[in-house]
Amino acid sequence: MFKICKYIIYDIIRSKVLVAYALFLLLASIGLFNIEDNGAKAVISLMSIIMVIVPLVSIVFSTTYFYNASEFMELLVAQPIGRTSILLGEYIGVAFSMVCAFFVGIGIPVLIYAPGSTGIVLIISGIGLTMVFTSLAFFSAVSTRDKARGIGLALMIWFYFSVIYDGIVLAVLFAFNDYPLDKVVIALASLNPIDLGRIIILLKLDISALMGFTGAVYKKFFGSAFGMIYSLFMMALWVLIPLLGAIRIFKRKNL
Repeated sequence: MFKICKYIIYDIIRSKVLVAYALFLLLASIGLFNIEDNGAKAVISLMSIIMVIVPLVSIVFSTTYFYNASEFMELLVAQPIGRTSILLGEYIGVAFSMVCAFFVGIGIPVLIYAPGSTGIVLIISGIGLTMVFTSLAFFSAVSTRDKARGIGLALMIWFYFSVIYDGIVLAVLFAFNDYPLDKVVIALASLNPIDLGRIIILLKLDISALMGFTGAVYKKFFGSAFGMIYSLFMMALWVLIPLLGAIRIFKRKNL
């Protein structure tokens, strides 16, 4: 598995797309920190990039790479190597490469310009989202042999979590605003990894009051030590569940 992972990392590092992604994040980060006189404002702007661009690039690049590496995986399947090891090696290699690109583009500038707990949380959220959407990419790619359908499914997953889900949450809160929704709000936030990352960062910036009723609920729960552990646990589940689903399909799939 580790030899496969090593080969994947070496292959992806030479990719011009990954280099361009890292450079884009690096230029955006340095530019925002130099334009904004307040580090907190730059962090908020970077949060917008992390919540939109990072999931999109992670899921599209990972899905595309999976299909492009299909012949290599067919060759590995013909060898005495377990399919679980093959897919895990592929995932670790792709996820590690994407995380490295994110850290170079955003992690290093944040550590230089905005060191502290808020910057650390921003980096952790970005790394978590990278791993989550790489996992979702593998699940969508394994689910169908057709490359166009796989990429389309990946884009639909990103669009759902980035745009549609927030509309569903607002509709639920508006329809049932006469009922106690504290636990429901927390549950709904847990079902979207992007919302989890956004909430944690906003709480660290101490601007939860701008989020109204839900902000008070989030601060009470996610602002505690238990809430932080819970959010990290849920993010880990978002990585593991799609990946385990992809492994299960891949083991039964006729290549």
